[in-house]
Amino acid sequence: MIELALHILDIAENSTRAQATLVEITLIEDLASDILSLEIRDNGTGMDEETLQKAMDPFYTTKKVRRIGLGLPMLAQAAKNAGGRFEIESAPGSGTRVYARFRHSHIDRQPLGDIPGVISTLVLGNPDVDFLYTHTKNGRTYVLDTREIRSELGDIPLNHLDVINVIRDNIREGIDELREAP
Repeated sequence: MIELALHILDIAENSTRAQATLVEITLIEDLASDILSLEIRDNGTGMDEETLQKAMDPFYTTKKVRRIGLGLPMLAQAAKNAGGRFEIESAPGSGTRVYARFRHSHIDRQPLGDIPGVISTLVLGNPDVDFLYTHTKNGRTYVLDTREIRSELGDIPLNHLDVINVIRDNIREGIDELREAP
């Protein structure tokens, strides 16, 4: 994976397979401290200690289609390559937390990629799961919470094409406003 957005997609899809009903995705860009951090937290089934240890093995996966599980090891390596660190926490019944920190200016830090496309794809493919996307840059914050959108829509499903387009455009505009901030 060459973009952080693709890591987000992979990990959030793992969350949905673990029966999460809420996936929280948090990106923080602190240019003054030269830090970019990514956290994905879910309320899924979680993993016991043995499974948690195996999750970092690229040759272990619970997926039936692909017999290797490169997602977490690749994110851990990407963080290390960019002068950062990686953490994963999980417990049965308590969900999972994945955290990666990068030196923002590091030449080897992967670009963010198509965050609006990834979040809208997650919503499209998982309309019964709620997603909370928070992106903070230099103290300014953009938030997209599908629980709020769901309450406004009434009987219209989250994965309706018009809703997905609005979500994608809203995220794009929110991130653009963060870029324009001083």
